[in-house]
Amino acid sequence: MNPLRVGIIGFGRIGAEHAGWIAASDTAEVVAVCDPTPLRLAKAAAHPTLAGRDVQFIQQWQHLIDLPDLDAVLVSTPSAMHHQQVMAALSADRRRGQALHVMVEKPMALDLTQATAMVQQAENSHRVLSVFHNRRWDADYLRIREVKTSGVLGRWLNVESRLHQYASCVGPAAREYRPNWRNEAAFGGGGLYDWGSHFVDQLWQLMLPAKPVRVFAQLRANVWSSDCDDFARLCIDFDDGAVGLLEINCTTALPLPRWHIDAARGTVQSPSSLTFDVSAWADLSATPAPATSTGNPATAITLPPMAPPGLSESDIWRAFAAAARGEGPPAVTARSVLPTTLLIDAARHSSRQGQTVDVHKPFTELLAGCI
Repeated sequence: MNPLRVGIIGFGRIGAEHAGWIAASDTAEVVAVCDPTPLRLAKAAAHPTLAGRDVQFIQQWQHLIDLPDLDAVLVSTPSAMHHQQVMAALSADRRRGQALHVMVEKPMALDLTQATAMVQQAENSHRVLSVFHNRRWDADYLRIREVKTSGVLGRWLNVESRLHQYASCVGPAAREYRPNWRNEAAFGGGGLYDWGSHFVDQLWQLMLPAKPVRVFAQLRANVWSSDCDDFARLCIDFDDGAVGLLEINCTTALPLPRWHIDAARGTVQSPSSLTFDVSAWADLSATPAPATSTGNPATAITLPPMAPPGLSESDIWRAFAAAARGEGPPAVTARSVLPTTLLIDAARHSSRQGQTVDVHKPFTELLAGCI
């Protein structure tokens, strides 16, 4: 079985990570790397999985997608570039006349219009389009999902999901090309697009079969940026009466718990971690609801154990390579990310207008097409 031949567009921090994950998958190989920065191309040439191999290094992404020996591309550029580059790769209007399969980093696109066009183009071209939502398999999320499935908490009332720190969401960015782009709106920066896209994606799936009804959001540029959010708060009402709160707050010196869940039988939460340690986030504690005057006793809560490990990043690439061979769906279908994009759109609109946005009907319609 020949490995899937992949070109990487954008060799920043995450592009370099993907090079390692692709190599470890044993089902795909990097045959070309594109980056506009000569220093990054030099780093790519020295990368442990690429050094000494027959890899082409290119500065213009349009030239990379025209290479005749490619099967697929990874788009790991700043978020605002995703739509144009994905659409070009999925187009059959290439010199060799065949579209490419595409893996795109999150966020999939800047809005639902762009994301829907990408999905439609992939389907029209009969190509695989997948989004790298690897945090669908984080240990903390999987354990929270086990708690919900087990029913030990009874009816869920309130779910809070947070990323708190006093530091820019730029983090350990590669320094050779516009290292501050995650704080620039023109490049698709901001906490909502960054960590928020993962957390929104997790929450709506966690709460199924309940569906979002309305969204209210507050997005603010407070400390690290002047034109995109370093503080994002989303409040979501669900049709079973539960409420959800998501926060990406890069402006707090006193982080609150990563997860906090109130339910009929008690409360569960997990600690914050400034190193984003999913094992720490999965370390849940439970406090039973106290006995009430109506006679309901306080009952100890026995939480389910740690969930089995989810897919690794290399597993996601294995599934993508298999999908490109026609052997089943990728780990994350692009269509399954459309509800996430809808909720992010609603949050941005809500913050601009200062009012709630109804999402129940469009969310339900999208959900019907993706699950």
